[in-house]
Amino acid sequence: MVLIKRIISSLYIAAGFISLGLGIIGIVLPVVPTTPLLLLASFFFVKGSKKFEVWFQGTSIYKKHLEGFIKERSMTLKQKVTILLFADFTIAFPFFILDSIPIKIMFIVIVIYKYYYFIFKIKTVKPNSELSKV
Repeated sequence: MVLIKRIISSLYIAAGFISLGLGIIGIVLPVVPTTPLLLLASFFFVKGSKKFEVWFQGTSIYKKHLEGFIKERSMTLKQKVTILLFADFTIAFPFFILDSIPIKIMFIVIVIYKYYYFIFKIKTVKPNSELSKV
């Protein structure tokens, strides 16, 4: 049982580092969505180990790209648009390939809810504001 927990924890930590690496690539390459990948890395580190969670939250990458969102539920317009477009692209691919009407309806509901959440639940801040610098 302990061995299984260690293996699962190690897999979460490995997935965290993969997501972190891709997120760092996204800082340089505008095509790769930085914020969602760093959020995913944070999720994996939280699931994997308290030590790695604390370490990640202490990094300048976390502080620059995620802390404002985590603490204040705010993002810049650019962050919102990047995440929404990336999610739309990943949803559009199976939407057009699959023939199942119930699945397509489910995808449409997801997209509608996603836009609702980003427009009404997450504050939009200017890039130079204090919330986006945190």
